[in-house]
Amino acid sequence: MTKHLEREMSRMEECLMRVCAIVEQNLALAIESVVERNPKLAESVIGKDSQIDRMEVETEEECLKLLALYQPVAIDLRRIVAILKINNDLERIGDLTVNIAESSVYLATQKPYPDKFDFVSMGEIVADMLKNCVDALVRMDPELAAEVCAQDDLVDARNKEMYELVRELIKSGHDNVNQLIHLLSISRHLERIADHSTNIAEDVIYMIRGDIVRHQVENYLQESEPKANEG
Repeated sequence: MTKHLEREMSRMEECLMRVCAIVEQNLALAIESVVERNPKLAESVIGKDSQIDRMEVETEEECLKLLALYQPVAIDLRRIVAILKINNDLERIGDLTVNIAESSVYLATQKPYPDKFDFVSMGEIVADMLKNCVDALVRMDPELAAEVCAQDDLVDARNKEMYELVRELIKSGHDNVNQLIHLLSISRHLERIADHSTNIAEDVIYMIRGDIVRHQVENYLQESEPKANEG
């Protein structure tokens, strides 16, 4: 039974990796569509949403089938539970990239937004977090996963800066409030993608070490720092 279970789990993980690849690509395209004011790229992101939804359901069904058929325990059980949760986070990231793309389509019909909205650097941080949490999953690397968690505060700070910028522009009489709302929404969606990437990183740590670090990731990072130095 162990060989059968391992083979089925490999299939399940391959399904998850396909979802990862599409979601990563969609995030890159969504950010580019905003920066380049390119609605065709945005439409491409929107068009892939149903595929991500379908693959998410397929991966979940594989996980549930393994739980029912093999009743796994210990690390095998952790792997399946973690993949179930990661699968859901990836689907939510897919939805958020669609939200960004929809705002991008609107913004392309308006005059260029103020240069102070730096979605290039914010997008790079978020894309890096998503890539690294997926890499941590593939390589079973809890240290890389912890690095992803550590980046979340940086994205939160960028989102707060965007909020303050919008508030100041509204107070100064900016002539297109709808444009500002869409810009703030994009920042918020990027911040949520960073949160979901952090969730994935936390689940990778759980999968490998059995440590539940959700809601206490800062303590985990502080405790893991001396271990890294010792190595």
